[in-house]
Amino acid sequence: MAAPIINVVEPPRKFPSLSINGARPAHHLNDTKSKFYPPWPSFRYQDRSQWFTVWRPTFMFHGSASIPPDVKKRIPSQVPTWGSALENKSQAKATWLGHACYLLELPIPPGASRGMRIIFDPVLSYRCSPSQRIGPARYTDAPCKAEEIPAVDAIVLSHDHYDHTDVPTLRALLANPASAAHVFVSLNNKDLFLNEVKLPAERVHEFEWWDQRIITVSLGKDQSVRARITSTPSQHTSGRTGWDRWHALWSAWVIEELPDINSDTTVGKRLYFAGDTGYRTVRKGDDEDKVPVCPAFAEVGERFGGVDVALIPIGAYAPRTMWSNLHADPADAVRIMKDVKAKRALAMHWGTWSLTAEPVLEPPQVLMMECKAAGIGEDEFLVPALGETILF
Repeated sequence: MAAPIINVVEPPRKFPSLSINGARPAHHLNDTKSKFYPPWPSFRYQDRSQWFTVWRPTFMFHGSASIPPDVKKRIPSQVPTWGSALENKSQAKATWLGHACYLLELPIPPGASRGMRIIFDPVLSYRCSPSQRIGPARYTDAPCKAEEIPAVDAIVLSHDHYDHTDVPTLRALLANPASAAHVFVSLNNKDLFLNEVKLPAERVHEFEWWDQRIITVSLGKDQSVRARITSTPSQHTSGRTGWDRWHALWSAWVIEELPDINSDTTVGKRLYFAGDTGYRTVRKGDDEDKVPVCPAFAEVGERFGGVDVALIPIGAYAPRTMWSNLHADPADAVRIMKDVKAKRALAMHWGTWSLTAEPVLEPPQVLMMECKAAGIGEDEFLVPALGETILF
């Protein structure tokens, strides 16, 4: 099957630029767009003693979390069907492939063979590391090989950490002859794709927060599908070496289906991908309910008026005093769901690598309790099985 023709354009601004009258945006640490940080009271840096006590056991001994010997049996997994057996073409499909990776397929237009396919943070390698010889190793198997993923039209990345941006997986996806995928990243991430992935510059698009692009995919037989992609703020960091932390920007993302080929205002399905993010910073002795929370999520909820589904991280949070500024725990995930005004949420960022100290089976268990306390139904915040496709 021949690759589709893909066109990406920058539409007129829908949201105000963060550079008011040419001034430096609040999240930029310099005037050269080469260093960034989360600019809210909800974020506080870790001190050096915290890094010493946490990184030493975590990375010298490959994780301090409790991993049951039968973990692969206790975390459900299935071979992905990509929703092919599900007949409702008017719905979107989201398939969880482990950690923060989801494959999204937007609704199938009348007469078309498929909808637009967008993959988020694809990492199917055994280790999330610069080398496949050392570093955190999977304790569950990837539900498929990268080469088995259907041809994608867009690759959307939250940031450049190895558990979210994996060069071997990206190369495999882009090598599919039925794909002409474009890549969507935040500021200062483009060079990775030009230098390591060898992707043509015209297929890599860098975003400042609140920038947008419209992607059109021509599927043949006069069938085209369109979507609007928006970069939104989140509370995290970046870096692929010991010397480039904070040098590239990170983002959450909103995907909006544009079902009317002649209109940019008619919106179909709307999805929010939180990527990797903290919600508040909690230090020893703090009352969690009284510390400042990141305002970016409520801003997304207000600007978009809610989303149909939100993909939200629930793991990699312990010890809380160390990771709360960068990673959401289940209580934070519930708050994020409410802030972005999501009708439903799907869990991610757990069940794959031991990156922090909480028991690996704990996040879904705690999420269930937090949802119950918040009045969120079991069918509203789901924890899919590896390889499972959810319709929305």
